[in-house]
Amino acid sequence: MKNTVKSNQLKTAVTSGLNKGWSGFIWMLKIIIPVSFLTALLAWSSWIELLELIFQPIMNFFSLPAIAALPLIIGMLTGIYGGIASMAVLPLTVEQMTLIAIFLLIAHNLIQEGIIQGKSGINFLKATLFRLVIAAVTVFIAAQFLDITSASQMTVDGLQSHVSQPFLKMLQDWGIITVHLIIRIFFIIMFILTLLEVLKSLGWITHIVRFLFPLLKIMGLNQRVGVLWVTAVIFGLAYGGAVIVEEAKNGQLSREDLEELHLSIGINHSMIEDPCLFLPLGISAFWLWIPRLIVAIIAVRLLVFWQIFREKHLP
Repeated sequence: MKNTVKSNQLKTAVTSGLNKGWSGFIWMLKIIIPVSFLTALLAWSSWIELLELIFQPIMNFFSLPAIAALPLIIGMLTGIYGGIASMAVLPLTVEQMTLIAIFLLIAHNLIQEGIIQGKSGINFLKATLFRLVIAAVTVFIAAQFLDITSASQMTVDGLQSHVSQPFLKMLQDWGIITVHLIIRIFFIIMFILTLLEVLKSLGWITHIVRFLFPLLKIMGLNQRVGVLWVTAVIFGLAYGGAVIVEEAKNGQLSREDLEELHLSIGINHSMIEDPCLFLPLGISAFWLWIPRLIVAIIAVRLLVFWQIFREKHLP
């Protein structure tokens, strides 16, 4: 009898996961197709030259070409999907896409997620500035370990050939690149969302939360924020927003606890789905997971140090 119940729960979970995965995929298509096409059209047109005049001084700080501003801006405003759609159709090298991915994994969908953070214990502006500054610093440091010099020339050559090609050839290339990207992301989304539903159905999420609690000490966080931290790490700020907002309203967490939590999850959230979405672009898994973890640990500990210093030495 128990086996039958578990079997039914598993089937229900798989069906629910597949339905959620399909809904997420359709929603993703509504972003990826128009964003990637408009990006390809802009890159093909002579308008792309305007980007060099406007954004190159800023992009130099990140060791990136001016065209990298497109996926960065799109990702910051819309989210990971829009940034990936834009990256995929631009003549960018793996090294350049790696830096863009690092930035966007920290600073994406800033308006929606900033509002969620603002409703759950930290000022909207402070949360957003935290993420932007930390993303910029992380990319600057990561660029020192990547071969960006040769990558820059490859981007210039690729952009020139992109602009000079016939419109129909551009359209064909865009279609092939976009279809390949969509197929890969489809399987990633379906697998991850189905897996999460199965884990919830089997009651394993609770065990995962308990298993991850020791990591809180490494991250420099209080165990009181454990559930919220794990929720954001697994489900992200957008999906886990309701839980985060409701728990923060209970008043059991201090202002310092919430500030440390939001700094950490602003850097480290959706650690399963979001990094996986960049894998089809050929980016190393190391750069998609490790820099964020290291920077989050350092950032929280610096914040704690500042809180102690402020309490002791400032009025």
